[in-house]
Amino acid sequence: MDEAAVIAAMREWIEKAVIGLNLCPFAKAVYVKNQVRFAVSRAPHLDGFLEDLDRELDFLAAADPAEVDTTLLIHPSLLSDFLDFNDFLQLAEAAVDEHGLEGVIQIASFHPAFQFEGTAPDDIGNYTNRAPFPTLHLLREASIERAVAAFPGAGTIYERNIGTLQKLGIEGWQALWRKP
Repeated sequence: MDEAAVIAAMREWIEKAVIGLNLCPFAKAVYVKNQVRFAVSRAPHLDGFLEDLDRELDFLAAADPAEVDTTLLIHPSLLSDFLDFNDFLQLAEAAVDEHGLEGVIQIASFHPAFQFEGTAPDDIGNYTNRAPFPTLHLLREASIERAVAAFPGAGTIYERNIGTLQKLGIEGWQALWRKP
């Protein structure tokens, strides 16, 4: 899959699920202002993917938030196994620390087979973090703090999302992706 197709699939996911279902009430503002950076990694191995992460951490830390507020680092073919991806997150978090960015940038994770601890693989709640490809979402802590301060009840987003997906159901989720 070429880079343009990967980004198109991610944009569709953001528009239909993240924004369309309002899974993240903060996403629309940065998305419509084109402040989301899409970085597609082609690294053939984990070391290369970590190098790409290093570059993206440096880029985001140096970028003007008005231009680039957040980054989606996507790898369309590496880490297809969720448990391997989940293990990799420890290395990704260590990279944030190594760059001196703890408290400045945090990582949220998305994966096609995302599974929260203690849930069954087919639990609809897992779909809140299911993206087309393994993805590291690099977020500015300052942006999160501003968004949370402006959004009453931010602490209930997770529960609200579970309710939204339970109402939608697996069939409704699958219907989002059907072409007319």
